[in-house]
Amino acid sequence: MATVRDILAEKGSNVLSIGEEATALDAALLMNEHKIGGLPVLRDGSVVGMFTERDLLQRVVAERRDAAEVFVGQIMTRRITVAGPETTIDEARGLMMTKRIRHLPIVDKDRKPLGLISIGDLNAHQLIDQEKTVDALREYLNGGGAAFVA
Repeated sequence: MATVRDILAEKGSNVLSIGEEATALDAALLMNEHKIGGLPVLRDGSVVGMFTERDLLQRVVAERRDAAEVFVGQIMTRRITVAGPETTIDEARGLMMTKRIRHLPIVDKDRKPLGLISIGDLNAHQLIDQEKTVDALREYLNGGGAAFVA
């Protein structure tokens, strides 16, 4: 069964992250520059939270706070869901649906980041998997598959 390690192998394990001492503006600019919707927040190299577009909207914009004066550590989501590299893709999808999250940090036993997957990554992986199945069926139907012996 496919695991999130397979997705990380395809997309790479480079994880953009941010520290608690960065401002919300710093985080927003970094996310905008890289066209991403969330950043793991690190303390001493371990994941301690997530900062997402939702955090920015709810805890800065909606409260009419100055993003240049609010620190990520003050407004990040602290109670986060993480997964290990051996988590199956189905388990990851279930976690994301149940918790209503779009970003899932993949960490080792010490909560050091190994990667980050998004719901978009899961959908892309599923699409590729389905395309492979369709291609295999098409090849089989066109006589390229194994012959049946009666």
